[in-house]
Amino acid sequence: MDTDVSALEQIKDLRTRMGQSIIGQLDVVDRLIIGLLANGNLLIEGLPGLAKTRAVKAMAKNIDAAFSRIQFTPDLLPSDVTGTEVYHQSSDGAEFKFDPGPIFANIVLADEINRAPAKVQAALLEAMEERQVTVAGTTHALPPLFIVMATQNPIEQDGTYPLPEAQMDRFLMHVRVDYPSVGEEVQVIRLVRDEETAKQKADAGIKTAKKQKPPAIPQEAVFQARSEIADVHVSEAMERYMADLVCGTRTPAALSDDLARWIEIGGSPRASLAFDKCGRAHAWLSGRDYVDPQDVRAVAHDVLRHRLTLSYEAQGEGVSPDDVTDMLLAKVALP
Repeated sequence: MDTDVSALEQIKDLRTRMGQSIIGQLDVVDRLIIGLLANGNLLIEGLPGLAKTRAVKAMAKNIDAAFSRIQFTPDLLPSDVTGTEVYHQSSDGAEFKFDPGPIFANIVLADEINRAPAKVQAALLEAMEERQVTVAGTTHALPPLFIVMATQNPIEQDGTYPLPEAQMDRFLMHVRVDYPSVGEEVQVIRLVRDEETAKQKADAGIKTAKKQKPPAIPQEAVFQARSEIADVHVSEAMERYMADLVCGTRTPAALSDDLARWIEIGGSPRASLAFDKCGRAHAWLSGRDYVDPQDVRAVAHDVLRHRLTLSYEAQGEGVSPDDVTDMLLAKVALP
């Protein structure tokens, strides 16, 4: 790729390429890119068949990065994720060597993360937070470009292990994938049909005109983007607005009687940090070098969705974390 192309142009090119593979999910594409730029891990939730896995794969195949997919199952072991010490016998003698697991990649897809027991989920904690893995007393650093994107199904409960709050809080954002519109679903049918036709012709040895695949986006573009995002200006008023939103989840009675009834536990300081990181990334993608209220409001639902513990009363009334966030945004004064 031309080195004269700016990081913003390369990231927008990545967004365009992903949008061609993921029909009708541009908001999800944007959230995945924000997570990549903000150097945070994402939890992607949606019903089966809504292209959660496809979205992550679309990002991985367009970046010059190592991709790894871990299918979480009830019989998975922590060593299946992190790797383990393996006994090697050779003519020079015998020794234990570390055999890296699938966590040692740049983009890691933890598919159906809630289908593995807590001890396996916990194996991700150190990697997600510290960007390292410790096996047999030895610490192994993960690559500089490292992000975990975990998926889960929100409706199936049989054979699942709900993620503990401590691990949920380590995800920068909780991204929700919704159904496409009718028009978008027609485009999905055509896209998949064309892909299957091309594969069947290739399997049959039928030559077809192939489109030249564009070069992958280099990792340097991501690091350059992160460097530029670090310089995005956040005013004191915007810092206070982020903090006010999070503090509003902890002292909801000061804002509304309904919020006081609905919120049992509010967001941790990680929520404020997530607002800052995601807000700056959103502003940068919009071509601005400063954060304004629309950047914070754009990521509010994804930042707070998994950090709010609602009361039984709220659940009984059918109130969702998104409903609570909507009221919170309406009650907290803009800067």
